[in-house]
Amino acid sequence: MIKEAAEFAAKAHEGAVRKGSQIPYITHPLETAVIVSLMTKDEEVIAAALLHDVIEDAGIKKEEIEARFGSRVADLVSEETEDKSLGWLERKTITLRKLETAGTEARILTLGDKLSNLRCTARDMMEIGDKVWDRFRQKDPKLQAWYYTGVLKRLKGLEHFGAYQEYDALCRLVFGEKI
Repeated sequence: MIKEAAEFAAKAHEGAVRKGSQIPYITHPLETAVIVSLMTKDEEVIAAALLHDVIEDAGIKKEEIEARFGSRVADLVSEETEDKSLGWLERKTITLRKLETAGTEARILTLGDKLSNLRCTARDMMEIGDKVWDRFRQKDPKLQAWYYTGVLKRLKGLEHFGAYQEYDALCRLVFGEKI
């Protein structure tokens, strides 16, 4: 299942690149899956990590994911998907609300996704400093801090994972010690 999900995601994201770079987009779902695989051996959760952006960014329908990978994978991917027709603040507020009641698997998936994103942001900050925020729709680092630290607060219970500890440390590095 994991190999099939990786191939499906690679095809879905073919030609896409990470914000402000020429890095193929597929590196993000692959990294997310690696992070998730350090927290669970559940193949469906790892497959969902590989597929987590195919609805949101590649136009794949939930029904197609369900037909190929089952309803649990499709539900996890759908839960991680944001409605891009909404504004940034509304989307992020909805994500934070969903995390308050999300199950462990969904929270692990979110942690993998957000840690991968935050690693990229931290690396880019080391290279280009505050210009990194120009790459985002929401360019205000204070609002980015609100969101990323809000995610951290809602991932309580995952503190025993190295990924959580790394995410916490990167929030402090990127957004400052007073989070």
